[in-house]
Amino acid sequence: MKIEIRNGRVIDPASGRDQATSVFIDGQEIVGVGGTAPADFQAEGTIDATGCIVCPGLIDLSARLREPGFEYKATLESEMAAAAAGGVTRLVCPPDTDPPLDEPGLVEMLKYRARQPGFAHVHPMGALTAGLAGQRLTEMAELAEAGCIAFGQASVSVVDTQVLMRAMQYAATFNFPVWLQAQDAHLKKGGVAHDGAVAARLGLAGIPVVAETVALATLLQLARETGVRLHVRRLSSAAGLELIRAARATGLEVTCDITINHLHLCDQDIGFFNAHARLDPPLRSMADRDALAAGLADGSIDALCSDHTPVDDDAKQMPFAEAEVGATGLELLLPLTLAWATASGLPLVQALARITSDPARILGLASTGCGSLAVGAPADLCVFDPEARFTVSRERLKSQGKNTSFLGRELAGEVRYTVIDGHLAYAADRLL
Repeated sequence: MKIEIRNGRVIDPASGRDQATSVFIDGQEIVGVGGTAPADFQAEGTIDATGCIVCPGLIDLSARLREPGFEYKATLESEMAAAAAGGVTRLVCPPDTDPPLDEPGLVEMLKYRARQPGFAHVHPMGALTAGLAGQRLTEMAELAEAGCIAFGQASVSVVDTQVLMRAMQYAATFNFPVWLQAQDAHLKKGGVAHDGAVAARLGLAGIPVVAETVALATLLQLARETGVRLHVRRLSSAAGLELIRAARATGLEVTCDITINHLHLCDQDIGFFNAHARLDPPLRSMADRDALAAGLADGSIDALCSDHTPVDDDAKQMPFAEAEVGATGLELLLPLTLAWATASGLPLVQALARITSDPARILGLASTGCGSLAVGAPADLCVFDPEARFTVSRERLKSQGKNTSFLGRELAGEVRYTVIDGHLAYAADRLL
C-alpha cells in the first residue's frame, strides 16, 4: 500500500533531519522524504500528522514477551499490542523464557509466531549457556542461524569465569555479540534492594554497588582478552558508568544501556515497600540516577530500553522481598524518553536517537536503514503528539502486565500511529 504521512514534523536522528515535511511509503519501504512525492507515486492512503512528530519506529533492546512458558503473565498478542501502542517497531527478547532460548527450534517457533502483520520485529537473544546454568556453552552458530541476534544470560550470572571466557572466545571467533548484565552472584546473594539508607530503614537486605563494579571489571577484562563484541545490559550505578568510560578511554569497544526505571527512579521510590519498584538490578541512589541521566545525555550510555517485564498481579501483591522483579514498560519508553529530554534540555533529535538509531547501531542493523527514515529504509515509523498528556493507568495499558511505578503519573507524548513494514499497526483514532 502507498501511504503519505503529511503535515508532520519529521525527526530522523540518523541523519539529523528535523523539518516539517512528508514521508512517502510504498509497500514495506520508505520511498521518499520531502515536500514532493516520488515520480509515479499516488497515495492510496494518507496519515495527517498535524501537530505531531514523525520519527523512526522505536527499537527496544530488552522486552520480555513471556512466551514460551509464561503465558499466564502475558501473551505474544497482548505484548505486541502494547509494543504497537508504544510506537515500538523492533525489540530484543531476552532468553529467560521457559524453557530458555537455548535450542534452535525454540527460536524458530518464536520467530514464526511473531511473524504476523502489525507485530513488531522480534530479535531473540540466544542463551549463552545451556539452560542459562552457566556450565555448558550453547550451539551459538545454530542459534544464530535460527535468528538470534546476540547471546546472553538475561539476569543470570555465569559464576565460573573460565566458562565465561570460553563463551566469549567462541563468540568472538564468529563475531557474535555477547550481551551481559554486570552483577556478581555472590555479592548479590539474598539482596532485594540497593544497599543504602532506604534498605536499612526498611529492613531489606541490600545489594551493594560493588556487586555491579566487580562483575563489570571482570567482563571488561575478559572482553579485552578475547576481543568479543560486548554490550553491558542495564547499567545501574555511577561507579559502573565510570568503569565503562575508563575502558573506552583505553580503546575498548564496549556499548551499554540503561532502563527507563533507572533513568527516572531511585531507591527512595520504594516508599513503603512498593513492590512495583522491586527491580533487577535494584533502583540505586539519587546520585546514581542523576549520573546515569547525564551519561545518557553525553553519549557515554548508548541506549535506553524499557526492560519490559510483565508480571501477574499475584506475584506483585507480596511482601517486597518476596515479590517478583520487573516492571512493564513498552508503552512508557517514548513518554519517559521525552520527559528526560525536557528535564535535561536536550533537543529531540538527540533524545530520540537513544531509542531509534543508537539501538539500531548496537544491533548491527544501521546499514540496513533500520532506525532511520532514509529512502530505502524499512517502513517502520512512529507518529506521536509530544504535547498530548495522559495519566498512566491500569486500564490504559494494553500490556497484560500492569506492574509499574509510574501508575498515576501524568506524562506527555501520545502515540497516534505506528507503522510496521508499511502496515498500519496502531491508530489511536482507528482511522487511516
